[in-house]
Amino acid sequence: MRKQYVKLTVLVLAIILLFSSFTFAEPSREKEKFVTSIIFQTLNYWHYRPVALNDQLSQKAYQKYLDTLDPNKRFFLQSDLDRLQRYQNQIDNQILRSSTELMDEANQILKERIREVIGLTDDILKHPFNYHQNDVLETDPKKRDYPKNKGELKTLWTKILKSRTLDVYMELLEEKNPGKPLTQTSKIDVKLEAEARQRVSRNIRSTLTRMLQDSREKQLEVYINAILSCYDPHTSYFPPKQKEEFDISMSGTLEGIGAMLTVDGEYVRVEQIVPGSPAWRSGELKAGDLILKVGEGSKEPVDVSNMPIDDVVQLIRGKKGTEVQLTVKKPDGEIRVIRLIRDVVVLEDSYARSAVIYHQKTKKKIGYISLPSFYRDFNSKDARSSANDVRKELEKLNQDQVSGIILDLRNNSGGSLDDAVEMSGLFIKDGPVVQTRDKTGKVQVYEDPDPGIVSDVPMVVLVNSLSASASEILAAALQDYGRAVIVGSPDTFGKGTVQVLADLDQLLSDKYAKYRPAGSLKLTVQKYYRITGGSVQFKGVQSDIVLPDPYGYLEIGEEFYDTALPWDTIKPVRYTKWANSKYNIAALKQKSAERVKSSEAFQMVNSTILRVKKENEQTRRSLVLSEAIQKRNAANKQTKLYDESQHKKLPMTVTSTLPKNKQNNEWLKKLSEDIYLEEASQILNDIIEMQ
Repeated sequence: MRKQYVKLTVLVLAIILLFSSFTFAEPSREKEKFVTSIIFQTLNYWHYRPVALNDQLSQKAYQKYLDTLDPNKRFFLQSDLDRLQRYQNQIDNQILRSSTELMDEANQILKERIREVIGLTDDILKHPFNYHQNDVLETDPKKRDYPKNKGELKTLWTKILKSRTLDVYMELLEEKNPGKPLTQTSKIDVKLEAEARQRVSRNIRSTLTRMLQDSREKQLEVYINAILSCYDPHTSYFPPKQKEEFDISMSGTLEGIGAMLTVDGEYVRVEQIVPGSPAWRSGELKAGDLILKVGEGSKEPVDVSNMPIDDVVQLIRGKKGTEVQLTVKKPDGEIRVIRLIRDVVVLEDSYARSAVIYHQKTKKKIGYISLPSFYRDFNSKDARSSANDVRKELEKLNQDQVSGIILDLRNNSGGSLDDAVEMSGLFIKDGPVVQTRDKTGKVQVYEDPDPGIVSDVPMVVLVNSLSASASEILAAALQDYGRAVIVGSPDTFGKGTVQVLADLDQLLSDKYAKYRPAGSLKLTVQKYYRITGGSVQFKGVQSDIVLPDPYGYLEIGEEFYDTALPWDTIKPVRYTKWANSKYNIAALKQKSAERVKSSEAFQMVNSTILRVKKENEQTRRSLVLSEAIQKRNAANKQTKLYDESQHKKLPMTVTSTLPKNKQNNEWLKKLSEDIYLEEASQILNDIIEMQ
């Protein structure tokens, strides 16, 4: 992804002409209507795949909007949907009229239902639940219908509240006996059960009250983004407040714990951990974790279900040195409280850095470079860039006379396209690196800008299913040239599109200054292609040697987005393969497979993937106490075994020229226990032996 602020000159003129005669009937909603109009005009003019404003778009957007408002089918009744059905084919017309009739009526109904649910929860939680009754909650909303009437709504919420109370009750039991399995008993601790209901009551009321307080700006953001998601997964609108948050993330300074969050149903999910941050240093919070509650100090944790993501961020953020407690649900079902000390997370911790690995079996020195992102400050010529930093790290490793290089792109979600191209050139003499195509079909070929080579030793690139965008450009180029062996998950994320960030204020002449600030629009304007002509979009980059995917039980990747742009091809360009590629991929695969098969740690990864996949398919949750305790104990035991298998000292020593401090020492310790890095070093040794 090429992140930049763009001045779209032609588009500016088109928009100004469009609004030269624009008038509004409702002065109080002028800005709202103006912003809505300018967003869709911008999309129509600039998006890579403009979507026709017709009934087909309307139907898709209608369903996405309902799914966004009530993702777990916990509020709307079937009669509410019947009432809203008349808008199913009207969204396109409402866009043209800058109307928000659907948004207005849907939010009115939703708030009515939320108020009713507040009354229901107060009544339901007054009395103890029967934890021996054979109740079951279907947790997958796709497998159940909306409640048909208020009676069914009460039945659903009774099960939801019973499930929540059961979780809190088991948490309280674990607090009484920390570190020990829960006792398999049918006897209820009456006091703890009452306390659990009280906590659930307070949290639910707080959550539902917050939902009633959503601002109109927030409602408009949700509505517009539901429609924009029909264009592609990466096109979205940032209102002024969200634009400020985006600027913070782009500036390289984050306050808090260093976790990137995204919406996942009624909760927020950890999407990425910022290297060097408090979350990264603790090693407990992982991508894929769902955040259930946020607490601070002695205050009772706040239930963040259905809370707007920016409100969750505000709860997590705080002054440096203060503690925040996150109650998270791991992908395997384990509920864990993670305590983190807030800090100022600076991009310095996310820069490229290197280490030297000495493997006791191979007796060779291997160079290692960690690259968390492709960073570049486009507003400053003198600022650091990932390509320049990787060059410096390679020069250090050259001085150490390493026998090979491991470039780690795991969890690297991308960044600067320019840096991906420039970085490729550090490892090849010259030639094309990547191609892009815009909506008109115009193709641009990006060439290696430097004919020199910084490193010519054998090379392995480590990837996983979270390696995306610029990471895929670099990995694909090195694979196509035969310059490196790609090792890791079966395939990478599959994001082969380029976005720009259009500041809507730049599209407004002084005549329309009263509508500022209008926010920004991130939109897809190009696709990129390998030099072989194939797209990375949707399919990703396939690893030459596949290792067990630690995220194998999650639906991660472009292929899981229903509006993802398709895979396709364009004409290949001429390039010359790397002449020193003297290795046999089939033989490398066989040797690696034998090591993985004999590795207890890798087999634990495989067994965990299969177990969690199977558990995720079982979406009907038993609300019987004895069964819930049994399942919780089993999950905790499996998680402990998994963690132990992944944190054992391996037969390699990792050193670095970085300053000796706690943070760097922790980084080196993590590397020394990294089974993927250890296997990559052995694969690299096999390559060296074949030269």
